[in-house]
Amino acid sequence: MGYVTRIVIIGGGPGGYEAALVAAQLGAEVTVVDCDGLGGASVLTDCVPSKTLIATAEVMTTFDSSYEELGIIVADDTPPLERAARVVGVDLGKVNRRVKRLALAQSHDITASVTRAGARVLRGRGRLDGMQALDGSRKVVVTAADGTEETLTADAVLIATGGHPRELPDAQPDGERILNWTQVYDLDELPEELIVVGSGVTGAEFAGAYQALGSKVTLVSSRDRVLPGEDPDAAAVLEDVFRRRGMNVMARSRAQSAKRVGDQVEVTLADGRVIAGSHCLMAVGAIPNSAGLGLEDAGVKLRDSGHIWTDKVSRTTAPGVYAAGDVTGVFALASVAAMQGRIAMYHFLGDAVAPLNLKTVSSNVFTDPEIATVGYTQADVDAGKIDAKVVKLPLLRNPRAKMQGIRDGFVKIFCRPGTGIVVGGVVVAPRASELIHPISIAVDNNLTVEQIANAFTVYPSLSGSIAEVARQLHTRKTSAEA
Repeated sequence: MGYVTRIVIIGGGPGGYEAALVAAQLGAEVTVVDCDGLGGASVLTDCVPSKTLIATAEVMTTFDSSYEELGIIVADDTPPLERAARVVGVDLGKVNRRVKRLALAQSHDITASVTRAGARVLRGRGRLDGMQALDGSRKVVVTAADGTEETLTADAVLIATGGHPRELPDAQPDGERILNWTQVYDLDELPEELIVVGSGVTGAEFAGAYQALGSKVTLVSSRDRVLPGEDPDAAAVLEDVFRRRGMNVMARSRAQSAKRVGDQVEVTLADGRVIAGSHCLMAVGAIPNSAGLGLEDAGVKLRDSGHIWTDKVSRTTAPGVYAAGDVTGVFALASVAAMQGRIAMYHFLGDAVAPLNLKTVSSNVFTDPEIATVGYTQADVDAGKIDAKVVKLPLLRNPRAKMQGIRDGFVKIFCRPGTGIVVGGVVVAPRASELIHPISIAVDNNLTVEQIANAFTVYPSLSGSIAEVARQLHTRKTSAEA
């Protein structure tokens, strides 16, 4: 019987469990050390729960904004003078119970898959113990909840410990009125007036969702606009939609503190203004879970932010130690974490591997409308990082959008001027997360706008706008280019 490679993975999120599946498939002896349940924050407190909540909000938004235009009559007892009153409501306690149930079920499914693949799941907190041994192995000490310790020997270690919500010193969450995004699922009643601090992806998603569910929402943004890291045209559409639906969007307003005052929360801004609401959600970023892992003593270099430095195949500065996911600060997406974890295992176990290429990553903001992006961005084009032609087509012109009562959104594609090769795209629409895929395939495979334009699309369909943009970008080659 030959030697079996021993892999220890610290952290059971997408980076960890996907790596475990690959390593087990390639014949390694795999142990996953996890303290919260497989799936990590992505499944238990972040991505799966928030998107489940958003799914309910989506139905509410569609119902509220489209039923009259589509000719649907809802019979209810609302007096004629109050016809604008809401005719549907939400039981947040029931919604949140469903959210938790689905998250737990997903975690159990992942555990079953990992175990079935032959990996061992060990409940506890892991940390590296010292430098690499002469035989190239590493020691990982696992501390269980009861304080007992077990030492594992590994030929390679993957750190995939994720991150946790950042907190402001003067705005500490209490789990009741001042909340971070992991605590909102404990609410039994819908917040009457919700203040969301932070207008990044998390803040925008929750602000939009609670607005749709029936809360009066104030979104506090320290920047000039919501979603400062996203496509500016897309962010402008979303901010317009938010305001039109009654949200109070406060730009250039930095929150300094949040405190309980009876049954209210008062948020003080840097300029001295005070805003009050029944609840406050803090969405001001995340901090990597890199402390207490023995990283520095093991030779693992950390960035000033606390993130672990990695190369394109997920190696850290310590031989035999890899890292994946939010703890690396590369790109806070479950899909990227999973890819980093898989790449690490392919690399260490000698399988074919391609370095991580972030220019092929597609991502989505689950607001309503959704914002999906892939490849090079408008910011890259504006900064001169790439020379590209850009065409943007509003969905208002799309026949299917007209039929469905969709007013907001667009398709935008970036392509190289000479070759027409597609290098990026943005879709703002309902289910943009699905519509971005053909553009992602084009970016990943260096397809041209001509190839997209020549592919048949269903008529009528929203995807028809993708082909239409490609047709507008296609230009006859000159004799010099041919």
